[in-house]
Amino acid sequence: MSHPAIRNVVFDIGWVFVRLNYRPLLQCLRAHGAAAPDMPWLLERIALAEHESGRLCGREFLEQLAQVAPRRPALAALEAAWLDMFELEPAMVALAHRLAERYRVYLLSNIGDLHWAHLSREYALHGIGHGALPSYLAGAMKPHGDIYAEAERRFALAPAATLFIDDREDNIAAARARGWVGIVHTGFASTLAALRELAIAC
Repeated sequence: MSHPAIRNVVFDIGWVFVRLNYRPLLQCLRAHGAAAPDMPWLLERIALAEHESGRLCGREFLEQLAQVAPRRPALAALEAAWLDMFELEPAMVALAHRLAERYRVYLLSNIGDLHWAHLSREYALHGIGHGALPSYLAGAMKPHGDIYAEAERRFALAPAATLFIDDREDNIAAARARGWVGIVHTGFASTLAALRELAIAC
């Protein structure tokens, strides 16, 4: 089914423009006595949602993260490990730049200030398209409706004219509930095919 009326394409960041490798962070915590077998274990012990909603700044988040380890790591080392988890997906970045020549392109991501600054500095993700709304600035996270409403307000998005690309089905479901069109991203090839099925020029 084509959607020739689409004028806006909104991208998530994690697992769309970058892959995430948590090993450096977990290894840092293990080196200081934490069990840290995997990210689910860690996420049970830190307030990531508070950080990514902007209620816990980067420094405060690192202080909390340090408390997970019995032997407190230096915050500089911990910050380096927290930032060292991204691998760029160049094909997806190039696709977004191509789409920005024909459509209004925006970023909408659950992300804290530390990661946003790092991704902007290292990969210039802030330069993709026509604007970005990190969750820490929105004060809300996907799939909560408030972040989509803020994106609509900030970027003047008409829901029926807006396509959202995200790797999580719940985030896409929330966008569709507001009238957006959605693509669940599983990889470059499948997303490119889905765009073409929607008659999106890419």
